[in-house]
Amino acid sequence: MSPGTHRPYNPDQVHSSAADRANAGGTRSSRHRSGRHGTVQLVASGIVVDAFRAEAERLSEMVSGNDEAGFTAPSPCPPWTVGELLYHVRIAVGRVTGMLPEPEPAEGPLVSAVGYYRPGQRFSSASNMERITDARKGATALATGTAIVRDFEQAWRESWALARAAPQDRVVRTRHGDRMLLTEFLRTRVLELAVHGLDLATGLGRQPWMTAAAASVLAGLLLPAGTTAQMLLDETGWDQITMIAKTTRRIPLTAAETTLIERHGVHWLALG
Repeated sequence: MSPGTHRPYNPDQVHSSAADRANAGGTRSSRHRSGRHGTVQLVASGIVVDAFRAEAERLSEMVSGNDEAGFTAPSPCPPWTVGELLYHVRIAVGRVTGMLPEPEPAEGPLVSAVGYYRPGQRFSSASNMERITDARKGATALATGTAIVRDFEQAWRESWALARAAPQDRVVRTRHGDRMLLTEFLRTRVLELAVHGLDLATGLGRQPWMTAAAASVLAGLLLPAGTTAQMLLDETGWDQITMIAKTTRRIPLTAAETTLIERHGVHWLALG
């Protein structure tokens, strides 16, 4: 995730469709594996892979056709511009193409998607500075917002094609050294796409978007076992995307909301 303090977005309107809501369904596997950082659930790979494709495709659609001035505007993830933030997302979705050609890592504990977002060196000031620099260099090399959009689209489509062809129980090694199921790692990529999609919407002055498929994956990532999104939504009156924006700190929480979220055991992810 990106460094900096996020400016809140307006959740009053969200791009969603009946097709999104229909595509959000699916059956989760009941199998679990214990890992070093949380229980790893074997989610049916098609659900996560489809959510990755849906959210990446939606983001591509929403950033395409913007004028160049929009990409040089400040993003809500300082110090990045909108174009630099988009390139950061391009880096995030492109990680899969570097992982899958590698041999499957040797036996060892599995890290869950929640465990991936644990505090530590990966979200230190030095690591965040590296993220800032890499995104800036990549965006500068491509020069225009149109080129960044095109490069992002190529990157996510390559990752999606490889993930689609991989077995459900494929294990990968992250750049941080985590040994993860591919499906768990893809949940982190869906989060990057969806949450930074909210940031990009703010930076571009657009209404926020998120596919129902991605929102469903994120709800499963953020909420503990035994707590459903509907339970939290009923108690707060939020819609699902507002819930995600608040639990990822895109919208400030009141003291009462913080208490309620902590009572439900919502996972506070270290997002940089």
